[in-house]
Formats: sequence, structure tokens, C-alpha cells
Amino acid sequence: MAVISSAVVIYNNSSPSTDTGNAIDIRFNDGMATRTVDNSLHVYKTNSSHNKIHSLRPACDPQLNNASHTTQEVSSYGWEFSIVNRTTGFLDQTMDLIHKFLNLVAPTFTFFSFVFLLPPFYFFNFFLSILRSVFSENVAGKVIVITGASSGIGEHLAYEYGRRGARLALTARREKSLQEIADRARDLGSPDVIVIRADVSKVDDCRRLVEETVNHFGRLDHLVNNAGINTVCMFEDAPPDMSLFRAIMDTNFWGSVYTTRFAVPHLKNSKGKIVVMSSAASWMNDPRTSVYNASKAALTAFFDTLRIELGSEVKITIVTPGFIESEITQGKFLQRDGNMEVQQDMRDVQVSSIPVASASGCAQAIVNSASKGDRYLTQPSWFRVTYLWKMFFPELVEWGYILSHFSRPGAPHQQAPSKKILDFTGLKNVIYPSSIQSPEIKTD
Repeated sequence: MAVISSAVVIYNNSSPSTDTGNAIDIRFNDGMATRTVDNSLHVYKTNSSHNKIHSLRPACDPQLNNASHTTQEVSSYGWEFSIVNRTTGFLDQTMDLIHKFLNLVAPTFTFFSFVFLLPPFYFFNFFLSILRSVFSENVAGKVIVITGASSGIGEHLAYEYGRRGARLALTARREKSLQEIADRARDLGSPDVIVIRADVSKVDDCRRLVEETVNHFGRLDHLVNNAGINTVCMFEDAPPDMSLFRAIMDTNFWGSVYTTRFAVPHLKNSKGKIVVMSSAASWMNDPRTSVYNASKAALTAFFDTLRIELGSEVKITIVTPGFIESEITQGKFLQRDGNMEVQQDMRDVQVSSIPVASASGCAQAIVNSASKGDRYLTQPSWFRVTYLWKMFFPELVEWGYILSHFSRPGAPHQQAPSKKILDFTGLKNVIYPSSIQSPEIKTD
């Protein structure tokens, strides 16, 4: 016998019962119960999780006999119900005690675990990193797919893998730019480079780019999910149909998921690796880039989970760059009309006086990290401290964004303190690479 968590009194509108005392603490077996309160309470079943009546079988009303009804239907038949008491069973009481115990013990256990386990854990990881560096993978002759390879980090990844003798499949939407990058990768040492024009937001294109790569090379060793776009837009200013935000998720998140789905069988055969371009924005949450931030956080969560599912068959390196030389830090953003435009004033507001690292240095670090089988990489490495600030002082981080990234009411966004500081100090000429100071971008 169990104790129902919510006792329900059901009565007819014509003669409602006001005496609910006998309905309190109703007990039932297998979900059914009978009890009479002035001949008004009848056999019923209830869902204790939602406090809803699922079935009523009073012999006096054929409409309700041997059927399952919603609460709205019950009311329309001229019946009413009310919750009159809530009792807790032995199981509920036990679970409450367990959680109260864990609320006290878990923090204390975790604190002392950190104190005793962190030093040997970090020493062990340091030792492993040395071994991984010594026995780093030689990518010469390996087959590498790089999405979003027409500019920025993707372009320089093609050069870095090319210098190391890897065979490349470069994909993006701008075929002319890809051909130029492919020619340079060959000059740098890649023995074979193919170009595949594809839009990773389309599942069929993702399937095709993997198939063309495997058909040409006969294998796949590294998948680099690099394609990504950004928009600078307050959430409330976005189009009501959310098309702007869907485009960000389709490219940044689903593009990586689609391509990975088709690549995984081939990567298993080669004991290959996946490189995922997430971002420090997944934890720093810059304003005006809410869905971009969400897409990068989703990538991290997805590939952290996939790493567990794939185990040792496929290794996954999640990269969380800070501000890196690219078309995004050049100010190329997706607009409300679906076109890409350069808005360097808004770029200055978002990036402000934070140094922008070179794409070539980032690419070199990524290839080194993937070759060693690292789980995570943040580039530049100093940017990892921002995670600690976000974790331990979230209010300070949020206040900092509010004070620096927003102008006074009624003023244009371009008058935010973050841009004024950059303009007043002249730091842009020092901390921004020359390639992102020009508004000119690649076009086909």
C-alpha cells in the first residue's frame, strides 16, 4: 500500500460536499481508490507528479464510466475537484533525508578531495603531456578535412597541416579563395589538396564533402570543424522569426554535428581525431552575441559527451580561442537581411582593448595539440584565466560588460566606453594585426 501524495475530492455541482475530512490521506493499491464522502467521492486515479485526474469510474455517471478524462473534461461533465491535502510517503521521506545528507556532505567531501587529489592529478597530467609531446602524431600523409578553410584560422590550419606533409580536403562556400589557399598549401609541402565547395549548414553538403574526401583519398584521419559565423545584435532587436539566430546555430553547431556524423565511421577505422572550434565566448558571454555564445557552448557540451561515447576509438580536441585574427575580429557579421557585412565600429565595441592573437600562431598550437591528443586547448593560453574570473566572480564580469559595452540611453552603440577607450589610447594600431584593420574581405 502506498500513500497518495495528493488527496482529491470530487463532487457534483448540484450538491457539493463541504466535508472533506474523510478524504484526507486516501490510500490506494495499483493506482485505484474508493472512498465515500456524503456519497460524492467516487473511484478515481491521480497522477501525483502533476496533480491531475487521469480516470474516473463513478457508477452514477455514464459519461465518466470506464474512460480516461482530462481535468477540463471532468469539469465540463458537471463535476469539480479540489486538492485538499498532501501527505508524504515513506519513500518521499527517505529521499528527502538522502538529499539533506548529500547537501551537507558533498561540499565538504569535494573540498578535501580537491586538496588531496589536485596536486598529484596535475603532476600526473604534466607527466602525460611530456609523453604526448615526445610521441606526438606525425601527420605526414594523413588526410585532413578542414571546414571553413577559406579564411582566418581555417586558412592557416591548411598551411600548417600542409607544411607537415598532410593531404588536405578544404571546404567552404568561397571556391575561388579555397583554390588560392590550396595552391599555397601545395607550395608549402602538402602532396595532395582537393577543394570542395560546401555549405555546412546543409546536411547534404556535409554528407557529400565527407564522401568526396574518402572517395578521393580512401581514408580520413582528422576532421577539423572550423566553420563559423557571428552576428552582433541585441536579442530584442532580432527578427521575430529568429531567422538570424537560426543561421548562426545551423552553421556553428549543426554544421559541426552533421559533418561529424558522416565522418565518425571513417575516423573509427583510422583511429582518427576530431578538432572542434568552440570559443572562449562559450563562458565569457559577451553581450550582443548571445546565440553565437550559445552555439559555442553547445559545441563544447556536445563534443564532451561524444568523447565519452567514442572512447579511445576517436580522440577529440576542443579548442576555445580568445580573440584571434579572422574575419570575425575584422568585423564581418551576419546582418538581419542575411548578408555578411563588415562593421568595424561594432567590432571595436566588442573586442575593445583586448589583444588579438595571430591566426598562424593559433593554427600551429591547434595542430600541435591535436597531434598530441590533448582534450582542450585555449589560445592564447592566458585567456584561460577568464574562465576562473567567470566561475568565481560572475557578478564582476557581468558588471564589467554592462559598464564597458553599453552607451548611455539614447546614444548609438558605437559610443560605448569600450570603443572610446580604444580610440583615445590608440591601442588599435598596436594590439590589432594589420590584416583586421582593413574593412576589405575576401570575395569570390
